[in-house]
Amino acid sequence: PPAEGKKAKAAVESNVGIENARNALKAGVLKIMSKIGISTLSSYHGAQIFECIGLHPEVVDVAFKGTASRVGGLDFAELQKETASLVKDSAYGGLDADDVKVFKLSNYGFINALQKGRGGEEHANSPRVAKLLHASVREDDPVERKNKYNDFVKELTETAPFGLRDLLQFKYADTPSDADISLREITERFVTGGMSLGALSRETHESLAMAMNRLGAASNSGEGGEDKVRNDHVGENRDTTWKHLRGKSIVAGDIAQSQIRQVASGRFGVTAPYLAAAAQIEIKVAQGAKPGEGGQLPGQKVDSYIASVRAATEGVTLISPPPHHDIYSIEDLAQLIFDLKAINPKARISVKLVSIIGIGTVACGVAKAGADVIQISGHDGGSGAAAISSIKHAGAPVELGLAESHTTLVENGLRGLVTVRADGGVRTGADVVKLALLGAEEFGFGTVAMVAAGCVMARVCHTNNCPVGVATQKEKLRARVRGEPEDVTRYFESVAEETADILKKLGLKSLREAVGRIDLLELVDDMNLSKTT
Repeated sequence: PPAEGKKAKAAVESNVGIENARNALKAGVLKIMSKIGISTLSSYHGAQIFECIGLHPEVVDVAFKGTASRVGGLDFAELQKETASLVKDSAYGGLDADDVKVFKLSNYGFINALQKGRGGEEHANSPRVAKLLHASVREDDPVERKNKYNDFVKELTETAPFGLRDLLQFKYADTPSDADISLREITERFVTGGMSLGALSRETHESLAMAMNRLGAASNSGEGGEDKVRNDHVGENRDTTWKHLRGKSIVAGDIAQSQIRQVASGRFGVTAPYLAAAAQIEIKVAQGAKPGEGGQLPGQKVDSYIASVRAATEGVTLISPPPHHDIYSIEDLAQLIFDLKAINPKARISVKLVSIIGIGTVACGVAKAGADVIQISGHDGGSGAAAISSIKHAGAPVELGLAESHTTLVENGLRGLVTVRADGGVRTGADVVKLALLGAEEFGFGTVAMVAAGCVMARVCHTNNCPVGVATQKEKLRARVRGEPEDVTRYFESVAEETADILKKLGLKSLREAVGRIDLLELVDDMNLSKTT
């Protein structure tokens, strides 16, 4: 029976329920097939074009014989224990039409069920974490700001592990370094994720760019299209051209130019002037958060301004084809790199790859093709426009792809030719240092940069209903945007300070010295994992 004050749910006939379940499963299978690129199922029987993450070798040998599995995980006994716990923890849901007791299993897969106190697993990006970060970046007193940033880090640390690097700890030196590590040299290695204009509101996109330019860092335009007015400093136009940015910290010397301009399979707003203004041009071969799918901006987020900047039609969804139609081989990639350098000889060329088994071989090909930067993109992320069905159960941890790429490039004598960048759930200075020790020289921040800019993790980006105006094009909601570049700069400065402190404890004199030093990492021995304890 329904709870008091609640309406009874309409009954579903058993045959209808079975058909609903069949349709849902069919839609899921077709979605996975399309992401992998399967057009004829019979051609892929036994192909094993996936890898196992989080399963013990005994399970893989029985259920997925021959499939790649690099990190181990749950064995049969632990899987049985987890399954039994689902039944044990199920909630009584009353009686059905035949007076049979109905129990509701806990939902361990999606958002709200995972918040603290409601059962299930924690999320690193939660409203609670967002509030702690907001408290830090909006604090004017430097000492108190650092304390509040430490609260943010503590919250993430105490609720970890969220990823593989949380299972690693530092091997600190007996004698810490007394080096004066430049924070500027650290922030210059930071970039924001490729979040396009339209996925984010104009105010947020420009505010992020201004903040990164202040730090000597780089913001990423996303898939294309940027207003030419952003190539000029604010100057005398603060109250005219830039009146939509209400942030009190906007000054004449600010510039909202995205230093990194992206080229994807969809060329919405990718023009010669767009490329010529870039300090770096990024070729997006694939997306770490949703590999197998191209960028997607819902039609309701394409207003007249977005359409004008991105050479699109107002109200029409922008979809980039999943495969990059220029690139079917390393030779094709080399040609595209050549073409981009022809239009902008001064720009560095970066290539964005997905963290997956075998990425080391691809990274070597990319280095030989003439790229300056190789970006290894992990599964954590997906913000601004990505549908939940696209970013769940997709991608692989950045740590695996980064370690493989760095090692393979070193073994083939190619590591010195390229800069390796990593992104995927980077939030703290500890994350930065751990990824550096695994081989990264530059670091991408996606969702957390949005949070610093005001995002509250409502997780409705793709609906165009962001309550704080960060990821919407609705004018009424955009009026709520905080629009403070200083919030973003304060966050990255705090990360840089934490990074410098850890480097000193490791006995290092710079972040550059940390690259590839895996000897300074060790496994956490006393970690209690919820699924195995």
